[in-house]
Amino acid sequence: MNTIISKDGTKIAYEKQGNGQAIILVSSAAADHKDADQLAEQLSKHFTVYNYDRRGRGKSTDASKYAVEREIEDIEALIVEAGGKSLLFGSSSGGVLALEAATKLGDKITNLFLYEPPFIIDNSRPRVPAEYVQNLNELIEEGRRSDAVEYFMSKALGIPAEYLDHMKADPSWKGMENLAHTLAYDGMIMEETQSGKPLPTNRWDVNVPTTIIVGENSEPYFHEAAKSLAELLPLAKYKVLSGQDHSAVMMAPDVLANAVVEYNDQNTNEVST
Repeated sequence: MNTIISKDGTKIAYEKQGNGQAIILVSSAAADHKDADQLAEQLSKHFTVYNYDRRGRGKSTDASKYAVEREIEDIEALIVEAGGKSLLFGSSSGGVLALEAATKLGDKITNLFLYEPPFIIDNSRPRVPAEYVQNLNELIEEGRRSDAVEYFMSKALGIPAEYLDHMKADPSWKGMENLAHTLAYDGMIMEETQSGKPLPTNRWDVNVPTTIIVGENSEPYFHEAAKSLAELLPLAKYKVLSGQDHSAVMMAPDVLANAVVEYNDQNTNEVST
């Protein structure tokens, strides 16, 4: 993997492949660049893809104290490496990080693609506890990494308890344990947007074409969140990906990549006319 040094000295590792416009992939919670390998390969047929490990994950290093601003600086450093401008794709809570980056970095981001930002703006599913980040940090401090992953799965993703034992038997659980200390990072990115309240009207200032994509088969709260966000952003569109759900990044990378290419072409044509 290639590496760059972020503003605070943190080493950010990334893979680069393909040709064309630059696009940076921002991973979700409990994921590193490997989870988007197949999506990166599909997108590389059309773009120069920067698929990176967020700080504290994979081959990237970390700082002693976390702040969302540092992750935005990581993305900015990648944009500089890419030539000063880039498309940005973020999945789940990584999509919310991408949204924060687009607010701070302005026209350095030319197109923004968000796959299922997990806002909870109604009572269609249980809200994430107010003490969520605090509880995660306590579990990590006690060395209870598996319990931290289980807490994330049950409280943030809403996975029923009866499914968790089966999930723990899968090899992917160990990989999530290795990333467990970063789960609170995504909790801090989400802040109060999973509390069942309407989205804040003054948090994001994004004036680039933004496409918010939701799988057709995903839970209703994803769709309601995407529609609400699209109403807040001046150049945003809500799109439904036929036959897909929250797992599309890993399970249907070709379908998702084709959608990104199609929507990017549409946005480019609209801007040029």
